[in-house]
Amino acid sequence: MSEGNLARNDEQTHALPALPARCGIADPDSEFTYLRTSASELPDPEPLLVNLTRSVIEVIAGARDLEQLSRWISEDVYKTLVKQAVLAARARSLKNQSAVRPIVHVGTVHLQTPVDDVCEAVIMVQVGRTRARAVAIRLEGIDHRWRATSVGVL
Repeated sequence: MSEGNLARNDEQTHALPALPARCGIADPDSEFTYLRTSASELPDPEPLLVNLTRSVIEVIAGARDLEQLSRWISEDVYKTLVKQAVLAARARSLKNQSAVRPIVHVGTVHLQTPVDDVCEAVIMVQVGRTRARAVAIRLEGIDHRWRATSVGVL
């Protein structure tokens, strides 16, 4: 083939077959939304609240990797905890302190369910010998498990 023929073949456009209208899916994002789950279909949230509280305190203290909690927390909570962990790490580095696993004693769990698939709780925590904190957590029933959609450490 000559160079002229190659140029002409490259210039030719070939009609592509029309794609099906999104394969029959009106909105592909609707196929990937979270499904709400009733509290009656979920386990007792208190053990998760206790473990999640302890783990959040350890993440902020730099003793636990946040990735370990990713299954149980929403993306917004993940981002918030990343910020808190980074700020705590900076504060420790300014004081020349290393990350130490805190001794966490989980106390009273105050639990309420304002809606069927939502559980809100405040958990009292003793960190070390002298510091008391409160952790507020909102769990929502999503995709057949409890997932923290809001976490606040006071």
